Amino acid sequence: MYRAKAEVEGFESLIDRFEKKLSVLGRSESTFKNYSRHLAKMALHFGCVPIELDEDQVLDYLHFLQQEHNTPSESYFKHTVFGLRMLCKVEGIDRSQIGLPVIKADKKLPVVLSRQEMWSLLNAPTLLKHKILIGLLYGCGLRCMEVRSIRLADLDFNRKMLLVRLGKGRKDRYVPLSEHLIRGIQKFVDAERPTGWLFNGQEVEGRKGGDFDSRYSQKGVQWAVQQAAKKAGILKNVNVHSLRHTYATHLLEDGMDILTLKDLLGHERIETTMIYLHVAQSGRLVPFSPMDTLFAQCRPNTK
Repeated sequence: MYRAKAEVEGFESLIDRFEKKLSVLGRSESTFKNYSRHLAKMALHFGCVPIELDEDQVLDYLHFLQQEHNTPSESYFKHTVFGLRMLCKVEGIDRSQIGLPVIKADKKLPVVLSRQEMWSLLNAPTLLKHKILIGLLYGCGLRCMEVRSIRLADLDFNRKMLLVRLGKGRKDRYVPLSEHLIRGIQKFVDAERPTGWLFNGQEVEGRKGGDFDSRYSQKGVQWAVQQAAKKAGILKNVNVHSLRHTYATHLLEDGMDILTLKDLLGHERIETTMIYLHVAQSGRLVPFSPMDTLFAQCRPNTK
């Protein structure tokens, strides 16, 4: 980003407009950073701002990314296209003029942990901080930014509720707090004496001068979950969002209705929540394999 601002004429003013527009549209800071990083690489590749490129140049660059990352479904390719789409919107450019491809949404089912795997994960960390962190991700169905942004004032132990501030779509919501989590959080607060944020990290100077963000870092949260999964011996591809998927799935299996779950997750559309119906083992009859009935009915009696 810094190289593009210094070396590409007009990029700094373009990216400043881009940041302001995304902020007005309610997009998160992480979205801006993600898109701008890809736009900066593109600007450095051509030596000019992306809006000055013609359709053939954009096509050549996307083909270059496709070859570099083996497949057009790779996230780097997709986020370059998404960043260009948003830039066209901000600058009032008809994106059809530069021939951006249609990116089909992946239809992958989420990774969900079993209850035994989740129990092992909760008990894996050595530090109480990491135990509470994982407990909140699972027990409240939080996104990474949401767990990092918990303030002490957001914890209501009397009502057993957590206020999740400015989640995706910049919406607040309340989620229930387990008594087990409350006890752990109280123990953590008494021992660590955090100030402001529940999870404090090292003070790192923000992008804007004088702005300090002392929250626990995104990489710190990711590392804590990955290390716990490794220590627990879980072979599934576990990341921070896997705990939110597991929260939703387990609640459905415990009998929660889909509309209540939608509100707890902070989803805008019910269709987003309904994906969990495909992975939850709930309904009139819990799914099973025909291998079980085959063995039960046909296996010779060895007694």
